Amino acid sequence: MFKRALISTDLSDGLYRLVNALPALGESGLEHIVFTHCVALEGKIPKASEEKIEWARSRLSTLRPDIPERLDVTGEVVPSSRPHEAILQIADKHQSDLIVFGANTHTLMAEKLFGSTSMNVAQHTELPIMVLRPQLISTYTSEELNLRCRNLFRYLMLPYDDSNSGKYLLERVTAYAKERPENSLEKILLVWVIDEGSRRDFSGIGLDQARAKLETVKKELEGLDLEVEVEVRKGEVIPQIFESALIHDISAIAVSSGRRNLFAEFSAPSISNKILRRSWHPIIYFSPRH
Repeated sequence: MFKRALISTDLSDGLYRLVNALPALGESGLEHIVFTHCVALEGKIPKASEEKIEWARSRLSTLRPDIPERLDVTGEVVPSSRPHEAILQIADKHQSDLIVFGANTHTLMAEKLFGSTSMNVAQHTELPIMVLRPQLISTYTSEELNLRCRNLFRYLMLPYDDSNSGKYLLERVTAYAKERPENSLEKILLVWVIDEGSRRDFSGIGLDQARAKLETVKKELEGLDLEVEVEVRKGEVIPQIFESALIHDISAIAVSSGRRNLFAEFSAPSISNKILRRSWHPIIYFSPRH
């Protein structure tokens, strides 16, 4: 689905382990990968520690004999007091079409999945952001990690309810699907959950109407040589989505938001934000247009 990924790691989130899975990442369709780490400036005269820079470079060393020729890999360790700006500059420099983060594990933002750096990046770019749970990446065996990387984008779930944010998500996924490389996105699951007990649900959409709308979307996606499944559920939205994700053995959940301001999202979270906060599956977040 994606060809050029920037993987940003704080070296405590497990993402540096992806350096050992480069051939598998290449099999997922990626053609260009940049690993990056930002070293904080310290002291009265702000300066990055040379020792920390060298240590980070050693952890992100991409000098490996098993990298396939078709895969271009590099690492960038940069001193910065504003890491989100450095990450955006590196993404622009390498023309990345995806930024990968580990979920934040050290601050009160942990339950909200985005840490301060990834949140700031999402606020200032339209590039999709993939978030991986460190608790999973760190505990995979090498064999499990390689298998995960091969199938990183193979089968996506799209929670869809014909809302503006749902249509925007579909638009973005469709655009990437049209340009996807081989061995990438193969299958999509469209899930519509009707929450009859929600006070916010004034759509009045019934099961048959929802299924008919999903069938229309399915035909459009099948025109891109994708295998598409549709599912309409009734009940509480978040538990139903997560149950469906487990049953269908998906690779990741794709979500978007109707708001540019993620801080507002956290104060009054949408369905997409609740998925971001609670899911153990990898998440691909499509930022709203700026």
